[in-house]
Amino acid sequence: MTADLSRLTGLRSGKSSFYPQYRGAAERLERVVHALELISRALVRTVEGPETLVCAVAEAARAHLSANWIVFALADGTLPDAGPRRLVLGPDATPFLVDNVEGPPLPEDVVECLDDIRYGRIESNSVIDAHYAFVPIVLGGGVVGAFAAWTPANRTLDTTDGAVLSILASQTAVALQNSALYQRGQLLLERAEDAYAEANRTAADLAVRNSELESTQRQLGVAHRHQVVDDERHRIARELHDSVTQAVLSAGMQIEVCRSDIPEAERSERLDLAKDLTRRAVEQLRSAIYALNHSSDADRTSLPEMLEQLGVVHMPDELAVSVRVGGTPSELPGDAEHALLRIAGEALFNAAVHAHANRAVLRLTYRADSVLLSVSDDGDGDPARMRLILKLAATNDLDGRHRGLANMQARTLELGGALEVRRARIGGIQILVRLPLPLPGALPLDSGIENSGMENLCSTTEIESEES
Repeated sequence: MTADLSRLTGLRSGKSSFYPQYRGAAERLERVVHALELISRALVRTVEGPETLVCAVAEAARAHLSANWIVFALADGTLPDAGPRRLVLGPDATPFLVDNVEGPPLPEDVVECLDDIRYGRIESNSVIDAHYAFVPIVLGGGVVGAFAAWTPANRTLDTTDGAVLSILASQTAVALQNSALYQRGQLLLERAEDAYAEANRTAADLAVRNSELESTQRQLGVAHRHQVVDDERHRIARELHDSVTQAVLSAGMQIEVCRSDIPEAERSERLDLAKDLTRRAVEQLRSAIYALNHSSDADRTSLPEMLEQLGVVHMPDELAVSVRVGGTPSELPGDAEHALLRIAGEALFNAAVHAHANRAVLRLTYRADSVLLSVSDDGDGDPARMRLILKLAATNDLDGRHRGLANMQARTLELGGALEVRRARIGGIQILVRLPLPLPGALPLDSGIENSGMENLCSTTEIESEES
């Protein structure tokens, strides 16, 4: 502590006999205190950024030394985050050079000093002459830059000035590093705040999008429910047409015949038939209502058995129906078996009522890649007319007429199959439905229906050849 005080004040003795020395020391001490005050004011501006700090430090050095020229410069490659890297203050603190912004021309010795500092051609020792001072800025054991000052003739530099400049240089190095770290921290903080703000904006945007998605899901749910209701409405209409409507229409036809002039015995017979058809329609309606309220798969028999029942129980007595099964029966999905059963019922009903057929052959053939349903009759139907009706029904409602044919085709297409109408070898119409396999959920099934020996059927021609 005594050595530092001696260096700053030049006082080597505390005796009162050395009055002139005390007087000079007091002046130097006052100067040192003023310099330290300037330095402290400059260094506390670290948080304002490196540029403000460098300008404040250079002005503190100029004010303390009453210098004509003050040079501050950093060597290339050192303290990369610090700036400005060069600063020259002229008389009256006029800036002649700030980083790369140049003012009026500089003295030659100032330019040389700047180049020496910039390119690292400097020593680590301070130089204090009468009117020139050079103090390196040392940080981490290496020289990162320097201060230089030129004073007028009336301002002579001494060791006290050298000590002040050394303190200023060392504290400036630390302050520049702290300022760079502070600025970097501020930048990171700003980035973090920006990221936080962006996250908040993203969260708000996601909330809006989520709300829109929920609204869209609700709308889709409503649309889906409407679609389900609409599909069910069409399904029920098709069910009623394929079952109840057939019986009611037949009963109506019998009653219409009774209105004509026919023998009493025949009228009575036809009225009994109409009564029987009406009763059958009621039974079918009850069956349809029951099916709507119960699973279609509950206690279900096999498709061949259901076709056998269809041919024996539900057809008019005038139509003789034979059922034949070929191939190895397999359990098809419920909707597929239900569709095939309804198609067979509609085809048999058309054969009996519209084609006036006496005989029908219903054949179900299982293959490895498909299942075939063929319904042939010996009636007076015209295949070309039926194909035309199918074509018209695909684009027009036809006031509800001939919907049976359209429904058969629709059921087939829904399962990815194909429906054909052609002339049967027994004289009437042949309805042929081909569904591709495998259908989802198909399982092998041992049928109770006796196989007809047609396991090797492989073509429609072979199916037709067996009809006679």
